[in-house]
Amino acid sequence: MGEQTKTARSATGRVISNKMNKTVTVQVDRRIRHPLYGKIITRHSKLHAHDEGNECKPGDLVMIEECRPLSKTKAWRLVKVLERAREV
Repeated sequence: MGEQTKTARSATGRVISNKMNKTVTVQVDRRIRHPLYGKIITRHSKLHAHDEGNECKPGDLVMIEECRPLSKTKAWRLVKVLERAREV
């Protein structure tokens, strides 16, 4: 029997909270067409991701990847920071 390798799902989104230790909340936006009216609308998902080094700040654009469940709500991990938030 051949072994099958599964590729992990990945997503890109903005960090909206880093108040938890080693965890960030990432908002992933996806644009879909409304089934009846055809208008393009934006849907959001808030995902908790594991951030081992506490390196993310709110506003950062990050890439996350699905992994095994790490806690009750956390089943994603940070892959890399694509863009840092601008300082005001």
